[in-house]
Order: sequence, then C-alpha cells, then structure tokens
Amino acid sequence: MKDIDRGILITFEGSEGSGKTTQIGRIASRFQDAGYNIIVTREPGGTEIGEEIRHLLKHISQGTNICPETELLLFAASRAQLVREIILPNLKEGKIILCDRFVDSTTVYQGAGRQIAPEPVSIINTFAIGNLIPDITVILDVPAEIGLSRIKERATDLPDRMEEENIGFYHKIREGYLMLAKEMPERFVVIDGTQQAKQLEEQIWNELSERFT
Repeated sequence: MKDIDRGILITFEGSEGSGKTTQIGRIASRFQDAGYNIIVTREPGGTEIGEEIRHLLKHISQGTNICPETELLLFAASRAQLVREIILPNLKEGKIILCDRFVDSTTVYQGAGRQIAPEPVSIINTFAIGNLIPDITVILDVPAEIGLSRIKERATDLPDRMEEENIGFYHKIREGYLMLAKEMPERFVVIDGTQQAKQLEEQIWNELSERFT
C-alpha cells in the first residue's frame, strides 16, 4: 500500500452473522502491522452518546415497541455524533477509519427492511452525515439462512433485537445490499462471506490494497 497523506474511510456492511466484526479486527491488524494509524469504530455506537443509543436500539426490553420511524431517527442520531466526534477529526489527521456499519445500513435496514419510503431515509441520512461518503464499502455477502444459523451457534450473548428478526426480513436485507452494490460499483466491493475466515481476510486485504495503491 502507498503512503497515505489523507484519511480514508472504509466501511463494512452485511447482514447479521456475516462476519464483519471478525474481519474488521483482522484487517485492522494488517494495517497496524504495515505502520498505518488506524481507528476502529462501529454503528450504532462509537461514542459515549452513540453507545447509549446502541443499547436503547438493541437491548432494552421495551425495544419491541420501537416503531420504524423512531428506529431510523435513533440510528441517524448516533451516526451524526460519530461523524462529528470521531470520523471527521480523524480523517483530517490522515488516519484510516474502519467502521462496522455506516449510512448504507440505514438505507438497507430501515429502507428495504422496514419499508420506509426512500425519500425520507435519504434526507435523514444526508442530514446526519453531510457530504461524507465512504471511500470504499466492503459488503460481506451471506445467504440469510447462513447468517441466522451463525447467530444461533454463537456461544456468547443473547441475540439482540435485530438478530431476532425473521428469515424474510434478512432476505430483504441481502437483496438491499446487493442492489446498492449494483447501483454504485465504484464504491462497493461484494465478497462471498461464506469463505473461511483466512481466505476472506486475504480477499478483503487484496481489494483494499488494489484500491489504495
């Protein structure tokens, strides 16, 4: 990889059980070993305010009563704080930011998944992030059945509110991500998330190296 004189925002997307978190950790280590300054963050969350919103969205017992419009606004609120507190300042310092989910999650989950009309989703997304667009977005693509099977096999933590959605919801999520990638191939890279973790890591690293050399 070349010397980087400006920050780079790399986002990772995919449905639950796609392996994003594992791969972000592996790719962060590769960047660090290569001598780059790395920031790893996540959505919702990444800031004190954002983590409180994350808990509200994912774990409180009353979460089943959150309506789609409220969910949309809460995700946007967490993202607005993350952009201004963490992402923009670190991009200005020339750091590489790896973000576990970003604005495309809202386009897919609240748009395709919750069936909120595209226009309000787009307006709220733009309000939250301004003109900030990821330099590259890696989608780890797994069939809905595999993703949900992986969730059930996890030995730690109870499923959160999103992980308890039905199979039909996750078919919509996968279709939504693939549609975005088809519409914006210059930004999105779709990678088969059913591969072994090491193979997946190598493919992601190769894609990133090609983009930034």
